[in-house]
Amino acid sequence: MPEKTVSLDRKVPAFSAAASGGRKWKLADAAGRNLVVYFYPKDNTSGCTREGEAFRDLHAKFRKAGTEVVGVSPDSVASHDKFIARYGFTFPLLADEEKAVCQLFDVWKEKSMYGRKYMGVERSTFLIDAKGVLRREWRKVKVPGHAEEVLAAAAAL
Repeated sequence: MPEKTVSLDRKVPAFSAAASGGRKWKLADAAGRNLVVYFYPKDNTSGCTREGEAFRDLHAKFRKAGTEVVGVSPDSVASHDKFIARYGFTFPLLADEEKAVCQLFDVWKEKSMYGRKYMGVERSTFLIDAKGVLRREWRKVKVPGHAEEVLAAAAAL
């Protein structure tokens, strides 16, 4: 498990995770390009689906801006593969079942619903530049308009 977490204007430590399609994805796969890493709580839930669809619908514009996109949740590769097939996502989803990547980005948080406390992913997005430096972060994301805001920030790098 990573010993430290990422911080703004610092190089992001190398990380990797199992990815959709049964392959291993690593930070080095995005070398030389900007990277959006968005964390979401769970496949096939309404908010997470809308967020994935927003990034999917803008994916060509992200690519044109020299930016790759990856989504991360604690779901399994099999769950991600079904999620991708159902909604036609055009970017990889990383399976962080051990929560190592979530902890690296400090998005594994105590949450509360109906008075019950539990651990889960805080919906968050991170923009890493082509040199591997964290340039922007969005925490406690609200889905409407978020992907557009991230695209504008990526295009400005």
